[in-house]
Amino acid sequence: MTINICGVSISLKKNILFGLTKIFGVGKSTSNKLCNDLKIFKYKKFYEINEIEFKLINNYLNNLLIENQLKIFIKKNIQKIYFLKNYKCSRHVKKLPCRGQRTKTNAKTRKKINHEKF
Repeated sequence: MTINICGVSISLKKNILFGLTKIFGVGKSTSNKLCNDLKIFKYKKFYEINEIEFKLINNYLNNLLIENQLKIFIKKNIQKIYFLKNYKCSRHVKKLPCRGQRTKTNAKTRKKINHEKF
């Protein structure tokens, strides 16, 4: 059994703290903050939450940039950098790390988000 939150299916057996991290843009700290703000026990399983708590979680997540909205935001920021024609732009075009990481051994493990041609 799964529950659908913001277009992402999450297993009912997972607790809220780690289940919400399946949503792109919601990490452990955001999930923890959500539980503290809504006063929901973070280790409560999804099958234990009632309808009111489910609506509170949905409303809280609707106010955040998550999933496709966040991906579009990241893509637009990279496109802005591309039009500046600076060093960071050249690193994005070559699909290499752009924040000073080493490239001799670890450049292949860089996160691959929005690597479409500009």
